[in-house]
Amino acid sequence: MTEIETGGPRRRGRERQAAGPRSRLPEQKPFRQPQMQYPPTKVVSDDQLEAIHTASLRILSDYGIDFLLPEARELLAKNGAKVTDNRVRFDPEMVMETIKTCPSEFKLHARNPAHTLNIGGNWMAFGSVASPPNFMELDGTRHAGNRQNFQDLLKLSQIFNIIHFVAGYPVEPVDLHASIRHIECAFDTLTMTDKALHCYSLGRQRNQDVLEMTRIARQVSQEQLDKEPSVFTIINSSSPLRLDTPMLQGIMEFSARNQIVILTPFTLAGAMAPITLAGALSQQNAEALAGMVFTQLVRPGSPVAYGGFTSNVDMQSGAPAFGTPEYMRTAMAGGQLARRYNVPYRSSNVCAANALDAQAAYESVFSLWGAIQGGVNVLMHGAGWMEGGLHASLEKFVLDADLLQMVSAYLEPIVVDEATLAHEAIGEVGPAGHFFGVQHTQDRFRDAFYKPLISDWRNYESWEEAGKPTADQKAKELAQIFLEEYQRPEMDAATYEELDAFRKRRVAEGGVATDF
Repeated sequence: MTEIETGGPRRRGRERQAAGPRSRLPEQKPFRQPQMQYPPTKVVSDDQLEAIHTASLRILSDYGIDFLLPEARELLAKNGAKVTDNRVRFDPEMVMETIKTCPSEFKLHARNPAHTLNIGGNWMAFGSVASPPNFMELDGTRHAGNRQNFQDLLKLSQIFNIIHFVAGYPVEPVDLHASIRHIECAFDTLTMTDKALHCYSLGRQRNQDVLEMTRIARQVSQEQLDKEPSVFTIINSSSPLRLDTPMLQGIMEFSARNQIVILTPFTLAGAMAPITLAGALSQQNAEALAGMVFTQLVRPGSPVAYGGFTSNVDMQSGAPAFGTPEYMRTAMAGGQLARRYNVPYRSSNVCAANALDAQAAYESVFSLWGAIQGGVNVLMHGAGWMEGGLHASLEKFVLDADLLQMVSAYLEPIVVDEATLAHEAIGEVGPAGHFFGVQHTQDRFRDAFYKPLISDWRNYESWEEAGKPTADQKAKELAQIFLEEYQRPEMDAATYEELDAFRKRRVAEGGVATDF
């Protein structure tokens, strides 16, 4: 594919500038966040929503959640929770009183201030794929992810304006040892992109390393970092009804530093949650509420978001299914629950397809509409997710970016004023004419409609003459163009050197201890 990036902060940019203008890239809208223009869909009634809420509080009161970190249990016990061994039970009043300090909106600061994001309210932010263990090459070869693949996906994450943040490792680079992987990946993300980033909660030291590298990249003090959320982490409960040690350590490290925690139970109906959607949502909600309570006990007012990731499984094979009607409905219900607690909402763009085919497209569209109509604020896995999260694909990244750009265009308000009503143009054309040549059209034709990356709107004959290009072929071609035209974003040389010195020191120290 392309060589591993090891050069300085501006090396690639100079190379591209010397080669001439980037004429091969399709046009893109400037980087900006879309906003929800329509009322979110209510997939359950207000009474049904309250029934799910009440059922969740009963789960927390009657059964509780296992908290596997002793100091977490100590903090919970000091604040009125009932602790027996690992099990923590919550009084409903304590839950609702504690989460009152959760902020409804906040910012996620990027090292490039132009890429700082608004989280919450009507704002939406779209992220890259994250965490697949495997990678699909452009020649169709599927293999375990490596650093080169990781960097190629970072390039697409940077060059597509519709991707607002890097959601994690766009593919797991297994050629980097687990003890230092977080250091090298954070370095690549902070130098090859200038967008907001994610940190995996896999132990305290990893959290601390990424926070420090982010602080260096932003060139802010520790005090300013604590005032300005600059990294987010996803906290997955081990469904059913358990929060493990690394996840709880992540909450303690991030909430204490006023960084963003997104609570996301991974509840598959029929496997790790009841087979009924109402039961699965009740369990999802109980687990999310328990984590939200804990964030506010660590630091009242620390930023937190509610994540929904409830889907179903194939009851014959046990394989997770995504982009299903069940996933779409629970995504919308998750949005209703997040609004019930007045916190931002996270959802995902996912599919279970193994190839870039019709299944990949329609399952992603279903996932997207569940998220968008659910009022999503943070969209994880926005571009590149395949095979139920088991591989990342460059072609799928391009296809998803096209879908996200279409969603963004759909969310733009219709402008209604004297000029757009086109009264004079209609009179000029009159009956039986056409609008191609009138000045009203000529003044607007370049920006009048969304310009798709992949859709081919030629008639059959001209499409046939062009060699009958298909969507997967077009996505492959575009992926290669975007990779070749990538430019490394600027970073001050002194900042780069400081970040590189930290990376080299921590790698020399061995990173973090692992059992493998």
